[in-house]
Amino acid sequence: MKIIILDARSSLPKYKQIILSVETAIAEKRLNRGDRLPSVNKVALEFSLSRDTVLQAYDELKKRGIIYSRLGKGYYIKSVEFSFEQRIFLLFDEFNTFKEDLYNSFMETMDSNAQIDIFFHYFSIEVFKKLVNENNGDYSKYIIMPTTLKGAASLIKALPKNDVYILDQANTDLHDYPSIHQNFVKDMYNGLLSAKARLLKYERLILIFPAFKQPPGMAEGFTNFCKDHAFDCEVIPDLEGRTIIKGDVFVIPNDRHLVSVIEQANGQGLEMGKDIGIISYNDTPLKKVVGNGITTISTDFRAMGRILAEMVLQQQKVQVENESRLIMRRSL
Repeated sequence: MKIIILDARSSLPKYKQIILSVETAIAEKRLNRGDRLPSVNKVALEFSLSRDTVLQAYDELKKRGIIYSRLGKGYYIKSVEFSFEQRIFLLFDEFNTFKEDLYNSFMETMDSNAQIDIFFHYFSIEVFKKLVNENNGDYSKYIIMPTTLKGAASLIKALPKNDVYILDQANTDLHDYPSIHQNFVKDMYNGLLSAKARLLKYERLILIFPAFKQPPGMAEGFTNFCKDHAFDCEVIPDLEGRTIIKGDVFVIPNDRHLVSVIEQANGQGLEMGKDIGIISYNDTPLKKVVGNGITTISTDFRAMGRILAEMVLQQQKVQVENESRLIMRRSL
């Protein structure tokens, strides 16, 4: 059973990593009162450290009353009653209704078992870099939404690997990190497939897809579906300068564009669910009532928050695809 775990890529000083390893092992009951720690020489040789570095860590643990030494014998666990509170760094892209559901579910499941500090990068790589670099080494766990930010993966890899969880959007450069995420290609494709019988009465499918912020997998799943099932389709960045045509179905990831489509359709006297169709992405309570109900393709954000908390609490290192489904309402 390995007690000391060091990450060569972490900016956290090695002696602090040794201290954190011992505290974590005690908190997880892998070390008990009276257990012997690896010797100073063994740790120094295994990780190519100086004896002084290891001694600095063990001396700090002695001062805090966590370990004690026996001359000629080594170091032993003295107390397991110290306060070890997990400190979690939670980095979101932005805060909205469905992210609030995720956050609240995560907090409820954690049930005061950690101090959780939430930050936002607002899709800015400079803000992302600043937050990650400034907080490296200050937390026991790092939960991060990397979204589609270029350069985010290399910044994340500077954090202690065993303490990082990826949230919401998977990234091929981070495939070996534990994660709870959406499969946007599959979710979009399967959502449209579930709606196929309704879609057949329309003439064309239009995805309003501003590349900034939105996961590229959405557009891939959309175009794959249209190709496989012979639907006329188009991908556009916004509605500016366009007239809505009877027989169009709009697939809309961004709620601002959803408002624009509804307003313009009303202005043209077009009825949702009859003259045009609308499928929104990510369900919210408001979409249940707007226009007598907006059809959505949505993951379960409360489930995502609960599963994330369970992964952290149980030290699970897995990759989980959160379930998504089509919620049919009158807009289609």
